[in-house]
Amino acid sequence: MAILFFSLRGVPADEIEDVRQLLIDNDIDFYETSAGTWGTSLPAIWLYRDQDRQLADDLFEHYQTQRALTQRAHYQALKNSGEAAGFWRHNLARPLRFIALSVLVALVGFISLIWLFELGL
Repeated sequence: MAILFFSLRGVPADEIEDVRQLLIDNDIDFYETSAGTWGTSLPAIWLYRDQDRQLADDLFEHYQTQRALTQRAHYQALKNSGEAAGFWRHNLARPLRFIALSVLVALVGFISLIWLFELGL
């Protein structure tokens, strides 16, 4: 029976490639499933043998620890150099989208609150 090892939904391509290489380097047999035509299936990496699960989990845990450290260091370097986009810089890059979403949030808030005031609460 196949064992779900790693869901690929929302995972960056470089991390997927790293996990594939990690399994290949350690002779762990696996296969992948895609999200399908409409994206409704589960994209994932599956293991063939239950015996490989513990080794794969240990390797993956070590990999995730190392990746977290390198990604934090990368983000800190971007932040120190001023290249990391904060809230305002991110939204100023697409001002029309920011304005439209702000108006939408305000409209939803207004409609939600108007009912309370009309009911006298």
